[in-house]
Amino acid sequence: MNSLFIAVPGAVAALGTAAAYGAAHPRSQLFGRTICRTNSARKLALTFDDGPNPSMTPKLLDLLDRYSAKATFFLIGRYARECPELVKETVARGHLVGNHTETHPNLFRLTHREIRIELRLCHDAISNALGSPPKWFRPPFGFRNPWVVPSARELGYRTVMWTLLPGDWKERPLEWLIPRLKPIAEHAQRGSGNDSRPTAGTGDVLCLHDGTHRQMDGDRSRTLAALEHWLPRWRDLGLEFVTIKEAVSAPAL
Repeated sequence: MNSLFIAVPGAVAALGTAAAYGAAHPRSQLFGRTICRTNSARKLALTFDDGPNPSMTPKLLDLLDRYSAKATFFLIGRYARECPELVKETVARGHLVGNHTETHPNLFRLTHREIRIELRLCHDAISNALGSPPKWFRPPFGFRNPWVVPSARELGYRTVMWTLLPGDWKERPLEWLIPRLKPIAEHAQRGSGNDSRPTAGTGDVLCLHDGTHRQMDGDRSRTLAALEHWLPRWRDLGLEFVTIKEAVSAPAL
């Protein structure tokens, strides 16, 4: 299953194949270095975009607690500013939070100055809630231009992409979504064998959504139900659910 389930917009594709790949493909490094895999086939980095969402994030935190699963939440600044206590609770439960811009625009279309404003406003919202700045950034829709990753780096961020984007924001039934997460299990099963491919020693970064950028209280019940299905199965395959910091850190000797 192809992990890139969002179409490259015409405005990006019109620039040519190389530019379109650099702007939209989750594993492209053309416009700056990003994190798109974990450093072990046994590590699964669960990531959630577009929160905090008061109607869904607390339920998701409870579910993650049941499986001792840690995750990374990429927050929209205007939501973080309205829900500082939920931001604090997320971190208090052992998760990381990251910058997902102030208003969730398509950064490919913005100027260097506009990108910096989007990042700075979200940076300040999270910093004010927590008393310290986040260290991780994910561009909305995954879209980048040559100024996105450097602008994030100026604020001390590492940019995080993904290996699997199953499309949980789409208005599709749960029976459609659950199979879209199957590649995680397939990769874990291959990782337990003698897989000689270059990426065999790396694990997945899964991009899901606990909110929606269009409104704060978006319905993400299908995402929650799909995770209720898969978390015990992934655990039984020996996967460790980690934050993005744990996903890239070297194991203790």
